[in-house]
Amino acid sequence: MKLLRYLIQKEFIQIFRDKTLLLMMTVLPIVQLILLSSAASNEVKNVRIAIVDKDQSEISRSLSNKILANDRFSVVATSFDQDEAMNLMQLDKVDIILEVPLDFEKKHYRGEAPKLQMLVNAINGQQATIGSGYLSSIINSLSQELIMNEPLMIHTNNRNKNATITVSNNSWYNPELKYPHFMAPGILAELTALLTIILSAMNIVKEREVGTIEQINVTPIKKWQLIVGKLVPFLCIGMFVLTVGLAASKIVFDIPFRGSILLIYAYGFINIICVLGLGLLISNYADTQQQAIFIAFFFIMIFILMCGLFTPIDSMPKWAQYTTIPNPLAHFISLTRKVILKGSGFMDVKWEFIYTIMLAVIFNGAAVWTYKKQQ
Repeated sequence: MKLLRYLIQKEFIQIFRDKTLLLMMTVLPIVQLILLSSAASNEVKNVRIAIVDKDQSEISRSLSNKILANDRFSVVATSFDQDEAMNLMQLDKVDIILEVPLDFEKKHYRGEAPKLQMLVNAINGQQATIGSGYLSSIINSLSQELIMNEPLMIHTNNRNKNATITVSNNSWYNPELKYPHFMAPGILAELTALLTIILSAMNIVKEREVGTIEQINVTPIKKWQLIVGKLVPFLCIGMFVLTVGLAASKIVFDIPFRGSILLIYAYGFINIICVLGLGLLISNYADTQQQAIFIAFFFIMIFILMCGLFTPIDSMPKWAQYTTIPNPLAHFISLTRKVILKGSGFMDVKWEFIYTIMLAVIFNGAAVWTYKKQQ
């Protein structure tokens, strides 16, 4: 144990001598958390729309006024010619074209169920899907108002014309739909995991490049002691970054912590051990720090794109959902959101613990097994 203690002490000395590393541990995570949580949003604003109103009726003008009053839309042009609107879409100046056909109002009052045409620029899938959803909601709202306000022509079984179906929405866990409250826990988990994996991936390689690894190899220290000695300092760094991130999330975004902070720390401890094991495993196979960074970024890109931070895992194909099981970042993001926003307890997140413990054993066991110590 004395050898292990000296090795851990050596690692801490090397860390605190590196001024760049200290900057990465303190200032950069806070700046990234604030910027990314504020900028990353699934909310679509400033949807550019062109209205082709061929009817020029009271109903079509009411629809145009509703769209103008909605702050999510920016009416770029109003025209009588669809070709003119299509030219604007081809020039990427319009996201949606809404065409009101001729005799729209007459067909409505005749009970013929007239149709509107919505042409959507689907190059940006999210803008197209969410923007068209917003516009459909406005059209449905106008339709309900027309049904309630127009005189009832036919009475059947004394039915009340105001007895229309209404929908009441209530968003649980994030009632005000504040995207920083949704994004900050996920970005915090991402920064904590990715910072530790990069630092650990470069660690053994750095010693190999400067030549100090040979001095360690000739000592009687065992392979598992070397891996643990490398792991403990970066585990402390990861827990420090997690603490700073939680504090910044509360101070800057006023995120409501509904669950147990101790549960987040307990899982964060296991998750950081897991990603450190992967980083040390990468370091064993890389010959230079440049190679280690490239290999680490290969896994990082997969982890980020498949973690559910920006794309819900349930929306992925089945095969892709299965590939998120060995993704420690996906489990970290899932747990932080459940505990912080939903107030989930241990039994609600037990599978995140189980999967991560299994991954931690596999990654760290492989790191010890693959390290080549020459006496």
